[in-house]
Amino acid sequence: MPLAVYILGLSVFALGTSEFMLSGLLPAVADDMNVTIPQAGLLISAFAIGMVVGAPLLAVATLRLPRRTTLIALITTFGLGQIAGALAPTYGILFASRVVSALACAGFWAVGAAVAIAMVPMNQRARAMAVMIGGLSIANVLGVPAGAFLGDGLGWRSAFWAVGAASAIALVGIVTLVPHIPRPAERPRLKRELSIYADRQVWLSIAVTALAAGGVFCAFSYLSPFLTDVAGLDEGWVPAVLALFGVGALVGTTVGGRVADAHLFGVLLTGTALSTVFLTALALLGHVEIAAVVLAFLLGLSAFYTAPALNARMFNVAGAAPTLAGATTTAAFNLGNTGGPWLGGTVIDADLGYPAVAWAGAAMTVLALALTAVSLRLHRRTAPSRIVTGSTAANSTATGSTAAGSAATPQAAPSDAAAPRP
Repeated sequence: MPLAVYILGLSVFALGTSEFMLSGLLPAVADDMNVTIPQAGLLISAFAIGMVVGAPLLAVATLRLPRRTTLIALITTFGLGQIAGALAPTYGILFASRVVSALACAGFWAVGAAVAIAMVPMNQRARAMAVMIGGLSIANVLGVPAGAFLGDGLGWRSAFWAVGAASAIALVGIVTLVPHIPRPAERPRLKRELSIYADRQVWLSIAVTALAAGGVFCAFSYLSPFLTDVAGLDEGWVPAVLALFGVGALVGTTVGGRVADAHLFGVLLTGTALSTVFLTALALLGHVEIAAVVLAFLLGLSAFYTAPALNARMFNVAGAAPTLAGATTTAAFNLGNTGGPWLGGTVIDADLGYPAVAWAGAAMTVLALALTAVSLRLHRRTAPSRIVTGSTAANSTATGSTAAGSAATPQAAPSDAAAPRP
């Protein structure tokens, strides 16, 4: 695995810490900015919406720009967004800084994923994505708690300064270690890139990703009150349990990334099925303290076990447009991360109780499981579309002059080369 892929993982650590750290800083932000906690919570929603909208927009806007240069510009913009947030004198400026940071974050995910894929052979795509997603897992295990710790001791602005410093380190790594990715022989064309959306497998991948992520985060978003009100844990244990979720996520990402390249659909089916089982168990056994704690770890494991496979699958079916494929996956994950908590909130507002949130999440993962089965059936019964087949030439051209790129085999369509049948 090229060192540059780990630099991208480090960058994602900074991005992920910024995205999620506000959950532990909301009371302090609300008090300092003289707004309500729900208004402060809109800063989280703004980031998520910026990710959904920004990923495809930034992918299209930077389509013909050198990818390494684009990464440098995006991580720089993101870092400046953190500095602006740290210095923000008003809520409005802080809100604007979050939107700008989200757009840069979304663009970096899209372009960074395409760069990671371009630097490795086709049979290591999921593993490369696991390194990037691992940065997000570590952000949940270390970055978010560290942000909360800094916020408690030095004020919430110190957390923004810390992420800005991490972004600067990532910038140095990108400048020094990420190689120049050759442009394809044929200049990227927007019409061709957008043509991936004519493939039903792309839409199935979008739906599966959004539902699989949304199902877990439907419950995870309300895990804190679930642990205190249903399981009866003391509030002081909540950060530790949330960190345990992050540990499970890190383990799941590592294992899933190594297995998915050989058994992509196997990982998707088993991981999503396990998430369904764990969510159902949480709804039924969540009132038992030890069960709730163990299931928090297992949910993190199952959710992130499937994440590398979900990313790799999108690149397999939409490889003719690798940058837009990365953007589409980013948007799909954030649709789930936005829609899942919304569904959970709706369930809570209906006075159905916190266990019902786990039931709602399980319903989403069941749908994801069904659509994965449909996608597998189509994958086995139909020949690769022209769009998918055409991606091979594009990818082999884009990666041909890199050390890893020579391993890509143009004889097979990406959907078959990188995703053997389970």
